[in-house]
Amino acid sequence: MRAKTKLIHAGIVGDKATGAVSTPIYQVSTYKQDAVGKFKGYEYSRTGNPTRHALEVFIRDLEGGAAGFAFASGMAATSSIMMLFSKGDHVIITDDVYGGTFRVITKVLNRFGIDATFVDSSNISHVENAILDNTKAIFLETPTNPLLKITDIEAIAKLAKAKGLLTIVDNTFMTPYFQQPIALGADIVVHSATKYLGGHSDVVAGLVVVNSEQLAEDLHFVQNSVGAVLGPQDAWLLMRGMKTLGLRMEEHHTNAQRIAAFLNNHHAVQKVYYPGLSDHPGHELMKKQTTGYGGMISFDVGSESKADELLAKLRYFTLAESLGAVESLISVPARMTHASIPRERRLELGITDGLVRISVGIEDVEDLLEDLTDALA
Repeated sequence: MRAKTKLIHAGIVGDKATGAVSTPIYQVSTYKQDAVGKFKGYEYSRTGNPTRHALEVFIRDLEGGAAGFAFASGMAATSSIMMLFSKGDHVIITDDVYGGTFRVITKVLNRFGIDATFVDSSNISHVENAILDNTKAIFLETPTNPLLKITDIEAIAKLAKAKGLLTIVDNTFMTPYFQQPIALGADIVVHSATKYLGGHSDVVAGLVVVNSEQLAEDLHFVQNSVGAVLGPQDAWLLMRGMKTLGLRMEEHHTNAQRIAAFLNNHHAVQKVYYPGLSDHPGHELMKKQTTGYGGMISFDVGSESKADELLAKLRYFTLAESLGAVESLISVPARMTHASIPRERRLELGITDGLVRISVGIEDVEDLLEDLTDALA
């Protein structure tokens, strides 16, 4: 089954009881039992809900894993994955990581004795040198947010397996349409499904896929215990959005290619970060492990004041803290998505005050180019 067909026909399609083509929204908290412990697959909606289950099977099939899980947000998903570890455990994490991930690791989970080292995972020797006796996992974000560095998933997964470690990949930017981490050797894939998977700025959700029954059992225990589950209304909205993922990702990709080339040749732009450009350090690796370059671009205009001037003049790029929607979005990571990272650390990574991140939407690309041309003039 090819990718676009799978987006329509994978998972649980329709409703056997009524013949409904769309999975119904089971707005229910509890279920009648015929006798104590005798029920029809569901007993309480924190543990399982038919609408949520349909979504979980859907993402499992798209990522090619053993089981899927739907959470209340991407951060709920990431936090629940980290709860697979114990006090005294150590995790290696991509340095240029989403600010919310950095925050929960360094401000919350560290209170429970889970240690972390942030390294440039695009350099495998940095990852290998960071492995300690108590290291349990390597957490990758590729492409990274916001500098779009690329990590070799297959190489890191081989290293992890040789050392008895788990490989976790945040696949939010690429989605299973463009990138298949489990096929490359990853053990766990996580998404902020709020972004490209939902695609319409109308739902907050997180999805996880694991590659083994043991990990499925362990993560289900955490999810059921903590209760960070996605409600049926949001699960239904997310499934609806995912049906058009292929069409949207191809348009994001095509538009971003044009815009990245434009920005790369503009005198007012100091540097462009986009793996679809041939001079990007991760371009060849990206060609090897993905089927597209995605719709995220970051570029540096030199200063905070110039970034503010740009934002004030744009018409079609909405200033907002998100990405992956049908509308084009723009943000300044240093003051928005990555503000929780100390300024010294941001500058060390290359997240300057003049860095701008755009999530290219599916509008007519000529309108977007005209908008950027006028704003940069």
